[in-house]
Amino acid sequence: MIGTFFNVAMILVGSFAGSYFKKGIKPAYNEILTQALGLVAMAVGINAVVQHMPKSHYPVLFIVSLAVGGVIGQWLDLEKHFDNLVGKFSKPSADGKSNLAEGLATGILLYCIGSLSILGPIQAALNKDYTFLFTNGMLDGITSIVLASTFGFGMAFAAVAVFCWQGSIYLIAMLLQNSINADMITELTVVGGILILASGLGLLNIKKIKVLNLLPSLVVPIVVVGVLQMF
Repeated sequence: MIGTFFNVAMILVGSFAGSYFKKGIKPAYNEILTQALGLVAMAVGINAVVQHMPKSHYPVLFIVSLAVGGVIGQWLDLEKHFDNLVGKFSKPSADGKSNLAEGLATGILLYCIGSLSILGPIQAALNKDYTFLFTNGMLDGITSIVLASTFGFGMAFAAVAVFCWQGSIYLIAMLLQNSINADMITELTVVGGILILASGLGLLNIKKIKVLNLLPSLVVPIVVVGVLQMF
């Protein structure tokens, strides 16, 4: 868990630094930073899909995952509940939604869905190797500076999600040991890459997608691959 604590600390430090810079940034610069983040999110998402889709042994699983996960997320209306919660701590934008909510959704996806953030806790649990997590922490620290300079110190709340995410993976890896395999990580990363890409489209105002309602899609490939490999 040492690596996870480092990762969380870097996000908090980056959020503080970014929110400090935000005070002196003009609206025009906030806009260009948001657009830059949108392009980064799209690039990260496309890279994840392009790198991992050729390795997939279940070519249509990402379609099933997004469809099933989207229906579940819409039924639970995760995005509305999240907006209501975050809206209590930030001012709504012109469309009635919280700017911070959009920033947090993007930040959480960027922080959590990536090879380093997934493989890091597994390596730490199984081999006591914290290299991936320390590397990921440095990258997240830089990302959080940019995010907080646009959306404010509220981006620090993303650290809670990162702690829960990486902590859960660490505990599961400790309990299951050899049950976690490359296929699960591959399928999860493909779906996650698509969600990050969708987040980038929203930041660029190309198409607003209810990314939070699609989050249950991340659970589907893990469950499906686990069940299929039992037979």
